[in-house]
Amino acid sequence: MPEKRLIDAVVDGLREEMARDERVLVFGEDVGLAGGVTGVTEGLYGEFLLDLPDGRPPSRCFDTPLCEAGIAGLAIGLAINGFRPVAEMQFADFAHAAFDQLVSEAARLRYRSAGTYSCPLVIRTQYGCTRGTSLYHSQSIEVYYAHVPGLKVAAPVMPYDCKGMLKTAIRDPDPVIFLEHKRAYRHVREEVPDEDYTVPFGQARIRRSGRDVSIITYGYMLIESLDAAEMLAEDGVSCEVIDLLSLSPLDDETILNSVGKTGRAVIVYEDNEYLGFGAEVAALIAEKAFEHLDAPIVRVAGPHVPAVPFAITLEDAFLPNADKIADVVRRVVEY
Repeated sequence: MPEKRLIDAVVDGLREEMARDERVLVFGEDVGLAGGVTGVTEGLYGEFLLDLPDGRPPSRCFDTPLCEAGIAGLAIGLAINGFRPVAEMQFADFAHAAFDQLVSEAARLRYRSAGTYSCPLVIRTQYGCTRGTSLYHSQSIEVYYAHVPGLKVAAPVMPYDCKGMLKTAIRDPDPVIFLEHKRAYRHVREEVPDEDYTVPFGQARIRRSGRDVSIITYGYMLIESLDAAEMLAEDGVSCEVIDLLSLSPLDDETILNSVGKTGRAVIVYEDNEYLGFGAEVAALIAEKAFEHLDAPIVRVAGPHVPAVPFAITLEDAFLPNADKIADVVRRVVEY
């Protein structure tokens, strides 16, 4: 199998689904001729041109105005009318402008119509921090949407899973928030098959088996957690690293089985620690695996401050990394 970057896996997934199903439309700010602000949709405009009677060359991959509420509203309307829209919010930080459309309309449509209507749309957006992206290009938005019944939320970071889950999202009959970590686009690589395959929601992966502590994580923090586990192995600490992949639905069984084996849980995520997604995971473990615990459940996450700072030194202070994770795991194991 060829080795591919995360960004290659995303565009392959989009291309293959557009070729498989002519109802799939890809649109958003600068995704057409420009190929996306980070190059994710590069080439798709020319590959999926439409031959209209008046001779214009529009494409099934097209640009929209800079209006996130409008992008979401367009996606909802298309979904109701039989299309499979894949709408890109250029950065997760800008998706807040579409919050009402996604939460009050897309997520509730099946319920309020008693199943008469479905809303098969995908909102793709890049989230999280990469060097120097600061206040308005570094936010982690997953917890807002994972809270909402009717929305699925996926946050894969490995190319194989990202491609397969994107295909699953496009084929899903209900709305999906699909999160791609911008720092991982050109940094994370692995073998990805060219043939068609899907990866289901709600099934976490154990990326590394261990006996002493369960590290539960998702997104780019998987990379940092695996690095931490490698460091800790040199000290004789055996870490089990769980990649959640999808946050809603959440794979309770894999989490609880792992903690039942290790007796310790460290939850790692990039968002602010306070009321972040790790709080839900911690509550799950406290309610259903309390008798297995040999130490307190601990979270490693960003501090409760308004944003990721611009200065690199302060950015480093905000973000979890392998060293910080390893230090916390050592304290939990020694408890």
